[in-house]
Amino acid sequence: MVKEYVTILEEGVGEIIEKKSRFIGYVRHVESEEEAISFVTEIKKKHYDARHNCYAYSIGREQPLLRFSDDGEPGGTAGKPILEVITGEQLHDICIVVTRYFGGTLLGTGGLVRAYTDAAKACITATEIVCKRMVVPLSVKTNYTDLGKIQYILGNAGIDIQDSEYGQDVVIKVEIFVDDVERMKKVMVEATAARVSFEQEKEIFSVQKRTR
Repeated sequence: MVKEYVTILEEGVGEIIEKKSRFIGYVRHVESEEEAISFVTEIKKKHYDARHNCYAYSIGREQPLLRFSDDGEPGGTAGKPILEVITGEQLHDICIVVTRYFGGTLLGTGGLVRAYTDAAKACITATEIVCKRMVVPLSVKTNYTDLGKIQYILGNAGIDIQDSEYGQDVVIKVEIFVDDVERMKKVMVEATAARVSFEQEKEIFSVQKRTR
């Protein structure tokens, strides 16, 4: 089971010029092949007058569905370089379309590969790459005396407190990576002599920023 993967959330657009040919890259988060094809169709309609609308996408996490199209460009010069940008960044659930307006000068095989690669990179740079990790939402109930210990343990583990509720006791809400939950609970129980209780929810994927 995949417990973390890399994707994008927002759309991105990037453009490069190569010997007067315009290469406009578009990227979008998609979660099905239908969504990817719909995105490609949308860009093709927007740029109906363009010479080529080449694309690639990666759908899924464990064994992703990988597809690409050269859309009339010489084989291996457009869709495949775009896909290699996606797989090189280890991105999932993503579709990139690169539109080309011909500038009158032939670029050759190497020039096309470079241009489509650079356009794909440009649109990714225009968005934000994030890491999605499988986490368990956990409510930690403690008394005021042990609150400082719990806060220290969580902070030392790099776990952010999502919310706190103050009443007769304190309830701290956190999200802990699925593989670390039992270990962290054990640490908190031992530190407070078992004066702590937990309410655990079903695991979810949580978005975290990824440093480039």
